[in-house]
Amino acid sequence: MPTIPDDDQAVALKLFVVLSKAYKSLTEQAEKDAKQYGLSPSEFMVLEVLYAKGRIPLQQIGDKILVTSGSITYNIDKLEKKGLLRRVPCSEDRRVTYAEITENGHELFSRIFPGHADKIHGMMKAIPRGKQLEMIDLLKQLGKGAQQGASERTLS
Repeated sequence: MPTIPDDDQAVALKLFVVLSKAYKSLTEQAEKDAKQYGLSPSEFMVLEVLYAKGRIPLQQIGDKILVTSGSITYNIDKLEKKGLLRRVPCSEDRRVTYAEITENGHELFSRIFPGHADKIHGMMKAIPRGKQLEMIDLLKQLGKGAQQGASERTLS
């Protein structure tokens, strides 16, 4: 017979469901926005990182966005074929290759990013700015707590 969750557990489960549904809704809208420019969501995120950070080692891109290393290579290949980025070998370390946004990539992203930022801003306007800042802190705490809980379970 299933056990009935206590109040704290029930609230945690409800939070997980609500957070998951909100994430899904927001992600669907952001992906739809990226696709209108002929970019997959992953390609858009790679360009966004390069646009904001400049040249970056390929190995570090996966840490900046939530994409696996194999998927990064696939997306880098696609963006390179589209002429939106290029690979640049590191002169000091042959093991390192940088990704760098091209002039065409920079021009495209300069044109499309303001509209994308407006779209994201519009979705977030449902929550007042002060609450958004509070949520940022709370979600960081949640993420760190989840990581700690996972590492504690691994050690046991």
